Amino acid sequence: MIQFRGRIPVTIYPTFWLVAAMIGYLYSQSFLGTLIWVGIIFVSVLFHEFGHAVTAMLFGQKPRIELIALGGLTFHDGQKLSFWKQFLIVLDGPLFGFILVVIAQLLMLIPALSQGLPGTVLSWASAINLFWTIVNILPVMPLDGGQLLRIVLEAIFGLKGFKYSLIGSMAVAIGISLYAFLIHQFFIGAFFFLFAYQSFDTFRRTRHLSETDRDDGLREELDRIEELMQTGKKEEAYRLCDGIRQKAKKGMIFELSTQYLAFLKYEKGEIKEAYDLLRSIREELGPDALCLLHKAAFEQKDFALVAELAGTCFQHWPSAETALRNALAHAQLKQPQPTVGWLHTALQEGLVNAKQVLADPTFDPVRADPSFQQLEKNSSSS
Repeated sequence: MIQFRGRIPVTIYPTFWLVAAMIGYLYSQSFLGTLIWVGIIFVSVLFHEFGHAVTAMLFGQKPRIELIALGGLTFHDGQKLSFWKQFLIVLDGPLFGFILVVIAQLLMLIPALSQGLPGTVLSWASAINLFWTIVNILPVMPLDGGQLLRIVLEAIFGLKGFKYSLIGSMAVAIGISLYAFLIHQFFIGAFFFLFAYQSFDTFRRTRHLSETDRDDGLREELDRIEELMQTGKKEEAYRLCDGIRQKAKKGMIFELSTQYLAFLKYEKGEIKEAYDLLRSIREELGPDALCLLHKAAFEQKDFALVAELAGTCFQHWPSAETALRNALAHAQLKQPQPTVGWLHTALQEGLVNAKQVLADPTFDPVRADPSFQQLEKNSSSS
């Protein structure tokens, strides 16, 4: 990793050079051509990102640039900017790229620079930057054109505009991807298919995003809760969770604070309250919260839910305890085959005192089943 300090810090990751070299070799098929391509890509991407960074700095932000595998990223810290300032920051990236096209074309008017290696370099630089400028203003996330569309739609429709931009991005990306595959441009087609999937995934993950999720104060409170939980100040975190839920009422901040509150309630022995909280947002739970719901559901004798979550929870938390809980739930549902299956899994995960466990009255509903009796017999003889 290479780092340059200054008013606009620049970090270059090794993957940037690797991907640039791969693209260069793909299109030049020579060592010298690869070096030229790497140089052009480096200058082009860096100049493009400086377009974003310089504009952000003019608006009082603190920008920094990172060159990564598939291009560059510009981050800027500071006060929240109006939509028109955000628009200009994004727009000036492609604009700087087009300036490189103009510079290359003007230099090619000089006879000494239009021939031989200089002419080749300038010709490639002009073509690459023109192509990338055109591609980059397409209304597809995460390209600059997609960001410009998002900013405009958010300015008009608010939060709904963000979701509209993702839908539009998906539609355009899929269309370009299909067309590229039809004309056998598989590399381009794959990239735009990836962009379409990213837009879809973002839309899926943020479908419950609400206006309160943009509240900087609530986000800071949520960060404070995470800090308090990590440092063991759980009573204060408990109070903050309840306060955030009342303020947010819906959205991602509400869901995260609900999950934190459920963990805190479970630790305090308030099992039913934790169970009710998690079940109310079940479709939005992360893996850890889903496994907590699995445990709470078992303690609340909601064996149908335990069985429903059995495979997912074991995938995230593979242990003898999880497998045994699944077996007990299926036994209470009078389902001998999955009961025995999960018991075998528990044994494989290191279940101890198997004979004593199998004697638990919870298994009585399936005790007469031949497969369970065989498992008991094997356990007794081992």
